[in-house]
Amino acid sequence: MKVRSYLLPGAMLLAGVASLVSGALPLPAFDALAGRTVPILAFVLAMSLLTELLDEAGLFKVVTDRLAGLGRGRVFLLWLLVVALATVTTVFLSLDTTAVLVTPVVVLLAVHAGIQPLPFALTTIWLANTASLLLPVSNLTNLLAQDALGLSPLGFAGTVWAPALVGVVVPLALLWLAFRKDLRGRYRPQRSPAVRDRPLLVIAAATLLVLLPALVSGVPVQYPAIVAAAFLLMVFLWRRPSVLRWSMVPWRPLMLTVGLFMVVEALHANGLTALLAGTAGQGESLPALLHLAALGAGAANAANNLPAYLALEPVAGSPARVAALLIGVNLGPLVTPWASLATLLWHERLRALNVRIKWSGFALAGLVVAALTVPLAVVALWVASGMP
Repeated sequence: MKVRSYLLPGAMLLAGVASLVSGALPLPAFDALAGRTVPILAFVLAMSLLTELLDEAGLFKVVTDRLAGLGRGRVFLLWLLVVALATVTTVFLSLDTTAVLVTPVVVLLAVHAGIQPLPFALTTIWLANTASLLLPVSNLTNLLAQDALGLSPLGFAGTVWAPALVGVVVPLALLWLAFRKDLRGRYRPQRSPAVRDRPLLVIAAATLLVLLPALVSGVPVQYPAIVAAAFLLMVFLWRRPSVLRWSMVPWRPLMLTVGLFMVVEALHANGLTALLAGTAGQGESLPALLHLAALGAGAANAANNLPAYLALEPVAGSPARVAALLIGVNLGPLVTPWASLATLLWHERLRALNVRIKWSGFALAGLVVAALTVPLAVVALWVASGMP
């Protein structure tokens, strides 16, 4: 199983290397690509390692245990607290963190409390995608867009705050309508186990609290992320070296991402931009923005949100159109399992917890959510931007 899990990332990386060796990806284009993406990949590596260490310190488990207590035995209140956790984690620590680390503790919380886990599982994965629009660090596509637009984190948030709000509110309203009966009633909070290493937990929490404002300070995000990950790694080497393992490094996502970067750049070097220019439309009118967002959502569900963004970015052309594209590739990939890496990682965690998902039902529900959320988010972008 581990060998199979590396087949697609390995094949994509080999395809990227082959495009460079064969000349399909010209060396000047590769140099420009590396200059743009190496800092982003360094950030992804550092944040992935950091969140794994935070999880080993018990931070996510402690937070969910506190949420269970704050829920006061009411299922609906507990769900709202889980919504807050998933949203904050996605916005500040990325959608993959929510999918990989928040999902299991939230689902186990529901199971141990005797609550139907499906509403909580869907809450985490829908918000992992749809709440990932507000900050550059929320999604790899956002980091690419921030680099293209040259915006500060606060400037980026100022551009997309309205559709980002829609991306949270609309899926939650639909979740409540679908599961309102399951979200009624009461539960009995479970007794929390003792913290294994409280000083380590305190240091980990303090590291995160210092990191969060640094990520929106305007300093290139890879620097505070690298410093925080290195510091916490040294703390673990001091207190709990036995838990450190090579699997904490996100080998598969990094291989897949590097390969996708190279393959899509090679396609652009061989005419992809001109091909897509005729299908992506032009202008910043509401119909034009809706068209681009729909194209991004469709491409994300057909392939994956990262190559969809990379393919369409050159034909976006303006901040408003880039924002519309982000709406499509961030809020839209809710239908197919492969539309975002977060969904695949989420399903792996659910399978390990013996929670089954029927993909036909998942796709139908996701189609409804995307069909409502994406156009409403584009309208919110258009209205907030004051475009004619």
